[in-house]
Order: sequence, then structure tokens, then C-alpha cells
Amino acid sequence: MEIVRSHRQLAAAAAGGGGAGGLPTYRAAPQLEVRLEEFELFAIDRLRVLKGIWDGLSRGKRPEEMEKLVVWYTGYGLGLLVSELWKAHMRHQDPAETLNKDIISHFVLRLVYCRTEELRKWFLSMETTLFRYRFRLESPESQRMLMSEFQLPYKALPHSEFEAVKDKLSQVARSIGQSANVESVFFKVPFEEVPDLVAGRRVFLSKGYAYVAMSQVVSLVVTQFRCNISKALVLTNRKWTTTIKEQEKDRLTPIVEALSNAYFGPDYAQPKDAVEISLQDIDKLAASSFPLCMRHMLDKLRENHHLKHGGRVQFGLFLKGAGLKLEDALAFWRAEFSQKVGSERFDKEYAYNVRYNYGKEGKRTDYTPYSCQKIISATPGVGDHHGCPYRHFGEENLRAALNKMGINGRALEDIMDKAKNRHYQLACTMTFEATHGVSCDTGINHPNQYFSESQKVLRAKNQTTQGQAAA
Repeated sequence: MEIVRSHRQLAAAAAGGGGAGGLPTYRAAPQLEVRLEEFELFAIDRLRVLKGIWDGLSRGKRPEEMEKLVVWYTGYGLGLLVSELWKAHMRHQDPAETLNKDIISHFVLRLVYCRTEELRKWFLSMETTLFRYRFRLESPESQRMLMSEFQLPYKALPHSEFEAVKDKLSQVARSIGQSANVESVFFKVPFEEVPDLVAGRRVFLSKGYAYVAMSQVVSLVVTQFRCNISKALVLTNRKWTTTIKEQEKDRLTPIVEALSNAYFGPDYAQPKDAVEISLQDIDKLAASSFPLCMRHMLDKLRENHHLKHGGRVQFGLFLKGAGLKLEDALAFWRAEFSQKVGSERFDKEYAYNVRYNYGKEGKRTDYTPYSCQKIISATPGVGDHHGCPYRHFGEENLRAALNKMGINGRALEDIMDKAKNRHYQLACTMTFEATHGVSCDTGINHPNQYFSESQKVLRAKNQTTQGQAAA
């Protein structure tokens, strides 16, 4: 895809990646021209859709449940049906450009998510899930056209063979709650090509073949779609590594590398509602309202009277966002570090970095606290204590840390399971729910969000207790 600073009307946008009924198959990148600004904005809009789907799936919802699932889309404060995420984010002010936006955004994110096996796996799963929803919305005619476009070698079951298995098909239809009036169009396919239908006992199996109804052909198409995208991601990674990354190091590469860690919520550069915390309150607040990553760094700071640079930045910016003023921050870090390196050395080597975080030194930028995505993507070394515990702790250490927070039993096992399956933010969300006794429908996307939401819950509980006492 050629990226330039001017934009032209593209009459043949669908020719390279479009599909039947306006549903692209993304088989090849079309030769589109797009402004650098749109390159990033289109990708962000699509990423909002994919992350909305991921939020629902990571909470244990099956794909077929997702169209009815209401998720809280962080940053907008609106409960959106997943089926409406596309309409909310992927429309274009010029309807004629909507398909272009669809195709461009997919190929930009393919570039973003081709770079590691973990990124490829996530993107492949989310794009496949999205394609499944959109395929279901297509008319039967468009669905058949897509089957043809994917060159699926399946023909409708002949009438004579249909009659021979009609009763069996009726039994399967009734068992899955469908009408006993079996549809007239079925396809006979090798059972291994529709594993989801086989696993859900939604097809009749005979002699290694599955009998798939027209209403179920989405499984056939999605399998082929997934295979195509998986191969394309590997090829894109090769091209990125050997050519694009270096050629575009001053223009596209910074955008591409930043998008995989994109965060769309508040930046928490300034504490919400003019909240301030004092030095005397830090330990009490840590016990009640700090997320596990920040509790861990505070514990290590108290224990060793030192944190390496990564920990100082991550924890220092969190405290800033929570409401710790610069003067108190300097006093806080000086009190700990001076026990190991002395006050004079602290003032010479470390005070500058504290002031830097607050925008008082260097470029004088008002630096923002790190989001969960950025923390998760960190690579702590030996002796480092920053990063995300749900990702970077071993199982034994994570279990012990959660036990220390008072979490045990079924809640503990559920959190451990989510961490094991790489749903790190969901594990943190479940930790919040277990320690606060409330549901967190928004999900945790930022350590300072965790702190802010915790304080809201605790204030509400205190007001309720005071009201009951007064009564």
C-alpha cells in the first residue's frame, strides 16, 4: 500500500480487497493512496472495534453470544452492542469512502500486528471473529457468492442423498433448538473443516463427513478466511522486517510500533476531581486502592530503599496521576533512597528524574502515567520490579501476591486462569472485583483508573455506613 500526503478518490477500491455484498475478503492489498493522518485514524477506529470484541470474549463469552452481549466501551462511557461497534467506529463521513476505510484500516493493522507471534495470534482471532459477525449479516445470495470467491469446493447435497439422511438431519436440528423442517440446501464436507460445528454437536456426522446447512456455512467460509489471513500475516512480517521497517523509520515505523499498545482512555496526567494524596496516606491507600503492580513496587521500595529506572518512572507517574504533588514526591523518594545512597547522592543523581516526570526539567513535558497496555508490553530485566505482575510473575509468586491481598478460593483460581491464558487486564479487573465486592463492567485499562474507581467505591461504602449509623 502506498502512503502519500495527498488523497484521491479511489473508484476501484474493492478491486483488490473487496468481496460480495460489500464485505471485503482482504486477499490482496489494493493500490490505495491515503493521507498519513488517515493511515493512523482509520487504524485506531478499527482497533476500537477489535478491542470491544476482545473485551467480551475475554470474559468467557462464546462468539455466538457476542451479538447479544453489551460491553462497556472505555473512553466513551456508552454501553454498546458488539454488533453496533462497527457502525459506531467504521462509518465514514463520505459513505462512498466507507469501504476504503474498511480495507485501509485492515491492512494498516495487519502491518501493526504482524510483528510478533503474540500480536499475530491476537489480530487473527479478532479479525476472524469480526468477519464471522459480518458474514452472518449478508444475504444468502451474498453468502453463496463469498463461498464462490473463496473457491470452496463444495456442492449442494443431491436430492437423493438428502432424502437418505433427512431424518438424521431433522434430529440434529431439533437437538440444537432449530425447526424440525430441515432446509433443502446442505453441503457435505470433511468433518475436520468445521471443528466448531462438530464440537458443538450442531451437525450430522457420517463416515468422516459433516452435513452442513446453508445457515451454517459461515464456519466453512471463516475457516478459509482465517487460513488466508494467517498466511498473509507471516508474509507481511517478512516484508516488514526486511524492507518496510528501515525504509519508513522516520515516518510510518513510529506509528506502527505505537499502535499495538494504543490506549484510548483518559491519560490521567492530572488527577481527577482535583484529588490530592499526602505522604502520610500512601501506605493506607496502597492497601485499599493500589493495583497489584503498584503495591508490588511500593513493597520493594520499602524493602530495598531503591527501584531501578523503569520502576521509578512507572511508579512515580502513577503517584503523580493519583494526586501526589511534586514537593511531596521529592520528599517521598528522598526518604527512601537516602537510606541506601544518602541524601546528597539522591539530590545529585535522582531528584532530576522526579522533577522531569512532572515536566519541570528537560523538555518540560507533562508526562502521563503508563496505561496497562504499555506496562504489559514492558520487558523487565533482572532486579527490575516494574511491568505487569499478571504477565511477568511466575505462577507461585502471583498466587502468593493475590493471597496477600486476601484473595483465595474460586476467585483466586479464576484470576490465575485468566493470567495463564494471557488475559492480563481481565485478571486485574477480577482482582478489583474480588477485593471490592463490586462488579467492574468497564474493565481495568489503566492503573490510575483502578485507583480512581477504588476510591469511588470506598467513598460510597463510607457514605452508606454513615447514613445507616445516623438513622
